[in-house]
Amino acid sequence: MEKVLFVASECAPFIKTGGLADVVGSLPHSLKENENMDVRVILPFYDEMSEEWKSKVEYVATINVKLGWRNQETTIYSLKHNGIIYYFVANDYYFTRKGIYGYYDDGERFVFFSHAVIEALNALDFKPDILHGHDWQAGIAVALAKIIQPIPNLKMVLTIHNIKYQGTMPLDTFHDFFLLSREHISGMEWNGMLNCLKAGIFHADKVTTVSPSYAEEIKYPYYSEGLHPILEHRAQDIHGIINGIDTKEYNPLTDPYIPINYRSARSKKQDNKILLQEELKLPVDREKPLYILISRLVEQKGIHLIMHIFDEFIQNDVQFIVLGTGNEQFENYFKHVEHVYPEKVRALITFDEEFARKMYAAADFFVMPSKFEPCGLSQLIALQYKTVPIVRETGGLKDTIQPYNEITGEGNGFSFTNYNAHDFLNVLRYSLEIYHRPEHFQQLLKNVNKSQFSWKNSAKEYAKLYETLLPSTITI
Repeated sequence: MEKVLFVASECAPFIKTGGLADVVGSLPHSLKENENMDVRVILPFYDEMSEEWKSKVEYVATINVKLGWRNQETTIYSLKHNGIIYYFVANDYYFTRKGIYGYYDDGERFVFFSHAVIEALNALDFKPDILHGHDWQAGIAVALAKIIQPIPNLKMVLTIHNIKYQGTMPLDTFHDFFLLSREHISGMEWNGMLNCLKAGIFHADKVTTVSPSYAEEIKYPYYSEGLHPILEHRAQDIHGIINGIDTKEYNPLTDPYIPINYRSARSKKQDNKILLQEELKLPVDREKPLYILISRLVEQKGIHLIMHIFDEFIQNDVQFIVLGTGNEQFENYFKHVEHVYPEKVRALITFDEEFARKMYAAADFFVMPSKFEPCGLSQLIALQYKTVPIVRETGGLKDTIQPYNEITGEGNGFSFTNYNAHDFLNVLRYSLEIYHRPEHFQQLLKNVNKSQFSWKNSAKEYAKLYETLLPSTITI
């Protein structure tokens, strides 16, 4: 049986700030169930975790972790949940804080975490064949595993979830954080800085991204955030594997958060729409097209495009609901348009998972005009709730949403290519036109109903990748 250790900074259901936690929380289950692997996860033991989880962990070992000249005593805990074993790295200095990111010493914190992961391998009764790091926070763990080789024949995989975040620090921290010879600086340095993501890319045996299109995009300067030279150098070892979602968790037939459960019946979706309209004090009309935006309100998500064309589009007989937080400029804009169009717009400047589910269940269209999107989970969730996505053709959005074609009857959404506000407006208008042509909208919904993005197929792709790294003598 192949043994894989996931190294990550967050993991659902223990601690979550975004899609990374969903991936690390879901993929091990699918690998275990469908590929007969022993997959475990190691992550920091944050004070921010709920008492429900902290009270259930069991002591494993106490280890000493050297971070340059520092010697930090560290406790390793474990917890078995739904058949998966999770390990937690506990250190009061680095992880007993409010929140999990956003500190001046985040780089040091996750370099420490990486050192602790390597040291923990000597204390655990689990000896993985594959160490699979996720994003920059695990990049140094991948690098140290290659340099130190704590387990004979251990292979390393790094998954890039979002190349924008790289974990950079002044180069002189190399001597402060590592007891390594100078020859290893070049594998961790990029543009005069210590770069955790680059270190992982350089040392990994294989590099993956969370969609095939994103794997190609990041080889070009526009998307690479400056790392395209090393990505071009490692092009043969880069693989794009689309993310899945937990289809049991996101299931409108069983979702406890939505008022009226359904499988695919449009009439029940419209019943949810009526209840949402009543709750938000919008005009109640089950036939009125409802567009939603559930997103971080940041430039990456295409908010500028929405702002450029919103006044023009909202003149149509539609309703538009926004849920999210982020850049103050964008938050204020949506508050403003709610004030200007009180019969059509609601801006909920917060994030509420329960309310997000209600919106998915009620809406006709989900808007996601991202400037870039490594994979995107929101459009996949929308499909699960039989809500039609409208996206820009980038990264995972391009790989999961096929534009509707009136002639062939194919397609599970709407999309536009150029990052251009009026191209976006045109596709919004087209979605409205199709909505009012019942024969086409019903065909589109049939296609949405057939769209499946569970982890099963993605797990098979990861299993194939792991097999290329492991000797054929391993028995299952």
